[in-house]
Amino acid sequence: MARTLFGAVVCTLFIAANAFYSPDDDVVELTPTNFNREVLQSDALWLVEFYAPWCGHCQMMTADWKKVATALKGVVKVGAVDADKHKSLGSQYGIRGFPTIKIFGSNKNKPDNYEGGRSAEAIIDSALSALRSFVKDRLGGRSGGSDSGRQSRSGSGGSKKDVIELTDDNFNREVLNSDDVWLVEFFAPWCGHCKNLEPEWAAAATEVKEQTKGKVKLAAVDATVHQGLASRYGIRGFPTIKIFQKGEEPVDYDGGRTKADIVARALDLFSANAPPPEILEILNEDVVKKTCDEHQLCIVAVLPHILDTGAAGRNSYLEVMLKLADKYKKKMWGWLWTEAGAQMDLETALGIGGFGYPAMAAINARKMKFALLKGSFSDQGINEFLRELSFGRGSTAPVGGGAIPKIHAVEPWDGKDGELPAEDDIDLSDVDLDDFDKDEL
Repeated sequence: MARTLFGAVVCTLFIAANAFYSPDDDVVELTPTNFNREVLQSDALWLVEFYAPWCGHCQMMTADWKKVATALKGVVKVGAVDADKHKSLGSQYGIRGFPTIKIFGSNKNKPDNYEGGRSAEAIIDSALSALRSFVKDRLGGRSGGSDSGRQSRSGSGGSKKDVIELTDDNFNREVLNSDDVWLVEFFAPWCGHCKNLEPEWAAAATEVKEQTKGKVKLAAVDATVHQGLASRYGIRGFPTIKIFQKGEEPVDYDGGRTKADIVARALDLFSANAPPPEILEILNEDVVKKTCDEHQLCIVAVLPHILDTGAAGRNSYLEVMLKLADKYKKKMWGWLWTEAGAQMDLETALGIGGFGYPAMAAINARKMKFALLKGSFSDQGINEFLRELSFGRGSTAPVGGGAIPKIHAVEPWDGKDGELPAEDDIDLSDVDLDDFDKDEL
């Protein structure tokens, strides 16, 4: 019986020690979930106590802190953070001892330390003094809120439109159930490194979306709001970037933080997961227009006539193209082929013909320039040609006529060997050769 009573007393004391403030008090209980919204985005002056439930000085100050909140109600906001439970907030504001009181005034990103007495009267006097300075700042045109805290990363202008905002509610649906590759940044609004990364991340998101046709996505999670996600993936610092691919465990992104670094890593991920580009036969004008308009370069091969190579020979050329298309798929080029003689206007515009068949050219439809393969139509020859193009080297010339020439509609190759056209049999049985003049013969 004594042990049960003692246990009940200890339990009651423990609960009392941890329940410093209740909803009935005028003290606002602050957490990482509501701190940004309540304090940083507020136009009010805030007094915030950082405490630990086990701290004796904090326990002694609780009654006075409640008095302060009641006396200043409607004038100054008064809050409290359990910094033992919410260590991220304590770390964010450099809390080293308890209780620590911070004054969040005109510049919410740089709160002032309160260094006065711990009585209600002393705290109220300092609050009113801080309030006078706060009002003067307003008269001078300085807002009491924090623009950076108030502004949404994903909604502040068109430059961030391609960064997808992720939350506890949509994360599984958008990321884990997706066939796409995701680069996800976990950030905190107050984090300086996150703010430095933000424009680079936004610019990279737009370029990656364009180059991968949306198959690689860049996203962001406010880890101070969506703590469940941050906890699930072991986020310990900001910004942290994770790479998510379907069926695999997420891995840390450990590359550079510039736009170029991020785009390069995203394209590597894309090329590792993407199938090789399709090698399209030029059947009509739409095929050429779509391929060349949608890609930086379109690689056009003119293969020998089917009667010269047969199906096996043609397929060997197409296999070489497919191998090189796979190797350079990160470049997002388009790939086309046609049979010699089927598109003579195109051959003439690209200067093909003098080097024999097979031949190859790379067209930049935006600049209406092309480069011609001078080496052999082989793995090595084409690789050297494409490598020079990827580095922006090699000689180019304007496309003949300044535009893609007329493309003729043709039937697709059926995959078979070619056949010579059938010749009409001539019956000479009824012809009397004696009727011809021998001199005419």
